[in-house]
Amino acid sequence: MTLILCLAVLVVSALLTGAVRGYALRKQLLDIPNERSSHSVPTPRGGGVGLVAAFILGLGSAVWLGLLPAWDAAVLAVPGLAVASIGFADDHGHIAARWRLLAHFGAASVGLALLHSWPIVPITSHFHLSERWLAIPLAVGLVWLLNLYNFMDGIDGIAGTQAVTVCLGFALLSYLFATPADTVLALLLGAASGGFLCWNLPPARIFMGDAGSGFLGIAIGFLWLKIAAHKPECFWAGFVLMGVFIIDATWTLAVRLKNKQRIYEAHRSHGYQQAAIWLGSHGKVTATVALINLAWLLPLSWCIAAGAIPAAWGVGIAAAPLVIAAWLLGAGLQGSPPRFHGNGRSD
Repeated sequence: MTLILCLAVLVVSALLTGAVRGYALRKQLLDIPNERSSHSVPTPRGGGVGLVAAFILGLGSAVWLGLLPAWDAAVLAVPGLAVASIGFADDHGHIAARWRLLAHFGAASVGLALLHSWPIVPITSHFHLSERWLAIPLAVGLVWLLNLYNFMDGIDGIAGTQAVTVCLGFALLSYLFATPADTVLALLLGAASGGFLCWNLPPARIFMGDAGSGFLGIAIGFLWLKIAAHKPECFWAGFVLMGVFIIDATWTLAVRLKNKQRIYEAHRSHGYQQAAIWLGSHGKVTATVALINLAWLLPLSWCIAAGAIPAAWGVGIAAAPLVIAAWLLGAGLQGSPPRFHGNGRSD
């Protein structure tokens, strides 16, 4: 029944995304290319609304069918809808960053209040962070995750591909270490993302927009925390699964802060954007991200969750090549060729 429902969600997501595309074309809601864009033709935006609606419909159906407790559905749906709403409003007319940030923290706080239990985060074999120490770090982390998902939604297919592959990884972790409800949540979110991806693979016919990217960021964040609440090692396994987005976005932000650049100013200096420029292809970069997630990060995350390797070793093994790649690609250095290109900057 779960797989049939997921197929239905995928189809509904694809249909709704197509309908949103028609609406965006009629209303001229287009992303017009500029010097900071990674696309070259005007493209409709806001397609993430379709995947959000399909996922919420899937959640309601899963609850009605007895596949999912209503409370588990609410943990993702309530903060997700709040973030999607502010993103939808921003897609249609600019909202100041401070108000968006306030709404993001409010959504994260509500979601944390809805969680049945919070994860215990292992730092070393003898030291763990428990609930009373985690409120502020988790809220900040969730807000960063939803914003970095927006930052990383900059070339065709990458945000949807990340969501599909990461949700497959979380579905495996939840099946092995958490609850059937978490598995259903992961599969439904992946299916909704897959429906949108039908329209967003290169060359993209519609972009996700802030409504979709912010929703995916916070929904994946709460799915991650739900699974980690059942097995502490899954916290670091989830970090590894999200490694491509977390490391590229965080490295880029750090470099831009170091260079005293405005962090909310649009740019195309993330590592994945530099790679797309260097390769001259969005599709090759998106396919590489999928391969890294499924062939490298997913096995490592399973090893960490299963206790086959210590979390610190697993995170280090997963993160090291991603950090090196970000450095080699010149992430955060606007307009600089990759360092291995022969004439890149070395600062």
